[in-house]
Amino acid sequence: MNVTRRLGHFWRAFWRRSRLVNKEPLNRVSLIVIILVDIFILINVFSGLSEISNWPLSPSQAQPCYAPWYAYRQDKGSDRAMRFLEQQMTLEQSPQSYVERLEESAKGKLGTISSLCFTYAEYQDAVNRPTNQQRLQQRQQKQAQIQTLEATNARIRQEYDSTLLEQLAGQPPDQSINLVEAAKAKATLEANDRQIAALKNEIATLEQAILQEPDSQAFLNFLEDTTKFAQLEGEYRHSQFWYPSLQFILQALFLLPLIGIALWVYRFADRRRYGLLALMSWHLLVIFFIPLVLKIFELLQVGALFKWLSNWILALFGGLLFLVSYVYILLIPAVGFGIIKVGQALFLNPQRQAAGRIQKQRCVQCAKRLRELDQYCPHCGYLQWLPCPNCQQPTYRHLPYCRHCGALVHSNSKA
Repeated sequence: MNVTRRLGHFWRAFWRRSRLVNKEPLNRVSLIVIILVDIFILINVFSGLSEISNWPLSPSQAQPCYAPWYAYRQDKGSDRAMRFLEQQMTLEQSPQSYVERLEESAKGKLGTISSLCFTYAEYQDAVNRPTNQQRLQQRQQKQAQIQTLEATNARIRQEYDSTLLEQLAGQPPDQSINLVEAAKAKATLEANDRQIAALKNEIATLEQAILQEPDSQAFLNFLEDTTKFAQLEGEYRHSQFWYPSLQFILQALFLLPLIGIALWVYRFADRRRYGLLALMSWHLLVIFFIPLVLKIFELLQVGALFKWLSNWILALFGGLLFLVSYVYILLIPAVGFGIIKVGQALFLNPQRQAAGRIQKQRCVQCAKRLRELDQYCPHCGYLQWLPCPNCQQPTYRHLPYCRHCGALVHSNSKA
């Protein structure tokens, strides 16, 4: 029940601060303006968070050569070397070298690109020279010719099979529905097959010329180095593990000054009774807290804690990863309760608010000025006193200790 009362008090106080100015509700025009301002600021806050999240290098940016290198090592085909070199040279369609593009991509970013990927880029630039590009273009042209000849052969075979059926049926040649007669079709097919075989031999010669280049051999030997690949994979896994946490830290550093300023303005306006300023600063405080809370829960789903829990579950229970969901079902409500407690202590603390109002002889509920002996506020009707459980003398509500005997008084007691 205590938790329920606290949540209820939190919600009522939150709603009161979000829609009242000096205890009076906002008119519709003002409410619409407040909502539009909230939406505009919230959009800009998320825009800023998006920008700052792109500041650190992502794993694919810090280790850009990991994906193609991993794909090459996973490929078990006999022609994987030529297929890989062709892919790398096809990607190199830029006036800048690969090394220059890597250096350019790291400018203005937080973090550094792996030195192994710079070595990878140097090998790739060496392979991508005009001679090999010319051979690759010739190879692609010959492959296109082969595709054309094979398509022609397929069409001729279809017509050729139909012509044989007509001849078997005794149909005269001048009544054939095909343009190519059987004998001519057979000769064309044989000529095309010889041309295809010759083109394939020429392609094989071009591929061998590319593969036998010293730069190509050096690149392929580098890719086969298991130790270097293991080092790069370790760097990539490390980046994957910490990247979400680094993003959250930067986003929190972006939000915390905004939250601090909004909190200071709200407290200042609340003490001075600047109702509209207090309302605006309260809305800003809520707006700045919304993305922070969302980012906290996002971090719990993909950050270092989630990775650590997943590894721990795998180590203890094998493939039972669904147990992570059980842990989170228990953890996330606890985190939410903690956030509410912090919010209650910082922004909605009756003791802290009442202490300042009592010192200024104001109502602890509405902050309007009181006479010295007023038990009830003449403005809102709120009772200012409650009996001390120790001495039964009247003492201030919401303050922790009795003004007569000094005994502890429950701040949530009600008369």
